[in-house]
Amino acid sequence: MPLASIRGSDIANYRDKRSTTVSASSILNELAVLSHLFTIARKEWGMEHLENPVLLARKPKRPAGRDRRLMDGEEQRLLDACEKSQSVALAQLVIVAVETAMRLGELLSLTWDNIDLKRRVAMLPDTKNGDARLVPLSSRAANALQAVSRHIQDKRVFWNWQASDSVRHGWQRAIQLARSQYEKECLELAAEPDADYLTGLRFHDLRHEATSRLFELGFNPMEVAAITGHKTLQMLKRYTHLRAEDLAKRLA
Repeated sequence: MPLASIRGSDIANYRDKRSTTVSASSILNELAVLSHLFTIARKEWGMEHLENPVLLARKPKRPAGRDRRLMDGEEQRLLDACEKSQSVALAQLVIVAVETAMRLGELLSLTWDNIDLKRRVAMLPDTKNGDARLVPLSSRAANALQAVSRHIQDKRVFWNWQASDSVRHGWQRAIQLARSQYEKECLELAAEPDADYLTGLRFHDLRHEATSRLFELGFNPMEVAAITGHKTLQMLKRYTHLRAEDLAKRLA
């Protein structure tokens, strides 16, 4: 359609059709790109009288950010399950994720050339935001990387996980194994298992956990954003879930 012929109703129809196949966040991102197109057309293409129809259509409500954090003992049980499942380097992948707040794609693209264990820094030349980023490594993260079997012919650190889907499958197997072991222990102790324990946990939740831990360690928002790569405080807030009981301890 010619730009001048697009109306708010066309945008609304597009929004409604897309809502059947993609999330509200995806629709908002697409509408933002479309709105930017009209802005450029008005400012730079000599179409000063062109109206922006995107502004006339209602926007879908952005869903609330997930607030799932690791419960007491979940991390260790997951790491134990990763080891028992014989999924090569999955335990190290989990440790680095929870220590650095890296996205899964960033972890899978890590190469040995971009890791300096002496300085304890990892270089991410290409991130989701399009900017390079230096990520500091805790001693625990550095130790986990050193524990990864290094193959000379493989440049990638986590060479055995070629795609995010394979990680998620391994992650789900570890979750199931850890949950099964937990229920077995509860049965032996004649205790009622917690229905939320080791359930509903996604690999991406480790990024939420890591971001929240950075704040709990005392880092300020600018420092945390430099580590995580968040460009706005609003997005950083969506990834930060501080426990009320921990804040209460600081108020004592």
